[in-house]
Amino acid sequence: QVQLVESGGGLVQAGGSLTLSCEASGSIFSINDMAWYRQTLGMQRELVARITSAGSSNYADSVKGRFTISRDNAKKTVYLQMNKLKPEDTDVYYCNMLLVKTDKYQYSYWGQGTRVTVSS
Repeated sequence: QVQLVESGGGLVQAGGSLTLSCEASGSIFSINDMAWYRQTLGMQRELVARITSAGSSNYADSVKGRFTISRDNAKKTVYLQMNKLKPEDTDVYYCNMLLVKTDKYQYSYWGQGTRVTVSS
């Protein structure tokens, strides 16, 4: 079994910072892409940032220059450093990993979601 556990969400004032973490555990052979998405109730989940196994990253236009995605392969963990937060960043954030399990097949797994609330 594979599990992704997120942490780091919470309440912060506009202009503040938060760091989200997502750690994978279980029968994992390797991890390819890691990503963060966010979702407002009733809306489609949107990509916030993605980082490949080679370390290349891309961001949604709305967070460029404010958010930074990084990964620690040894810890099977992806991070999202969020600076200069805005009220419109308020959402539930989900991590996603494309990983190869010990059966050598690739799977997509999601974290349970962590809520970020930015007050004005």
